Amino acid sequence: MKISTKGRYALRMMIDIAENQEKGYVALKDIAARQEISKKYLEQIALHLSQCDMLRAVRGYQGGYMLARDTKDYTVNEILSAVEGTLAPVSCLESPVNVCPRREGCKTLPLWLNLNRRIQDYLNSVTLADLVEGNVKD
Repeated sequence: MKISTKGRYALRMMIDIAENQEKGYVALKDIAARQEISKKYLEQIALHLSQCDMLRAVRGYQGGYMLARDTKDYTVNEILSAVEGTLAPVSCLESPVNVCPRREGCKTLPLWLNLNRRIQDYLNSVTLADLVEGNVKD
């Protein structure tokens, strides 16, 4: 599993919005400037996050983005999955049902299942609030 720039930038964008939304909706151009990320790239990420009901958007002057929920109600897993899709370490775990023809006799499947569970558990244990407050556990 490798988190792409889209996933990393989505986290940075969500943190930036959380830190700046007390003034109202946060404009993408402002996020882009603060985070040194292309506004066009942020538009793609914002679209994914809005479609997943993580962001509220308003167009026009004074428009921008706000979080749809409190920061403690977002997990890192939820944010990354919204923009990355699956975070499974191997392809046979990418769908809810493992359709690999070798799954019954696969000696490595327990390894991948345990790794996937640990990744999911960890990413579900860290919230956006943790990231904003700098409270990520070791």
